[in-house]
Amino acid sequence: MHYKVKYDTPEPKDGDTIAVWFSCGAASATAAWRTLRRYEKRCDVRIVYNPVIEEDEDNLRFLYDVSRWLNHPIELANNPNYPSCSAVDVWDDVKYMSGIHGAPCTVQLKKRARQNWEKNNKCDWHVLGFTLDEYERHMRFIQSERDNVIPVLIDDGFTKMDCFEFIMGMGLELPRIYKQGYPNANCIGCVKATSPTYWNHVRKQHPEVFQQRAEQSERLGVKLVRVKGERILLKDLDPTATGKPMKNLQFECGIFCEELEEK
Repeated sequence: MHYKVKYDTPEPKDGDTIAVWFSCGAASATAAWRTLRRYEKRCDVRIVYNPVIEEDEDNLRFLYDVSRWLNHPIELANNPNYPSCSAVDVWDDVKYMSGIHGAPCTVQLKKRARQNWEKNNKCDWHVLGFTLDEYERHMRFIQSERDNVIPVLIDDGFTKMDCFEFIMGMGLELPRIYKQGYPNANCIGCVKATSPTYWNHVRKQHPEVFQQRAEQSERLGVKLVRVKGERILLKDLDPTATGKPMKNLQFECGIFCEELEEK
């Protein structure tokens, strides 16, 4: 169900460049569609994706499907300091994975990649996959980070679930990671997650990734999971431990995923 909100939507000028930051999820795909429909005839719309190899490989299939559906190219933008686009490489390089200071993979592979793209490309406006149910996140972002953001999904009243239903209604197959029970299309074994529910889900669905994260986090001395208020190493996580249920199909990672709540 779509409904309008009272919001003073910024209005680009003719010839402005709008960067739509695509993250291989339903919301950013819907945002790209809405942006093209609204602005393509008078603005230069660029759809940009920051690749991370730890994402499920089916994310790229979804990217190509979306590009064909939109009849519009999706550009790749990475941090030249990390040509591998690997979160594992970032963690080894900085000797840190995640904690009270956030996740360096987000900074290096998303934020720095975006900044490098902006340095080399004209960009007047940004479009992100913030939905109506993330209105407060959007407002925090424009107040603390930048205000040249066009809230196409909020303005059109799209919730997260609306985006999933819309994309499937268009005949597109969602990334398979959603079908595997993950809450978003992020990297498998996302180190911003602290829930034992999430990590035991990774252990079940992708045991090799769980083992890799457990070994690397132990080597770097990073306690990724929180059980009963205390952080512990992944290797010490009881396979039967649970926390809060995961939020199925509720959010996706993007260039500003430091805004996301812990899973």
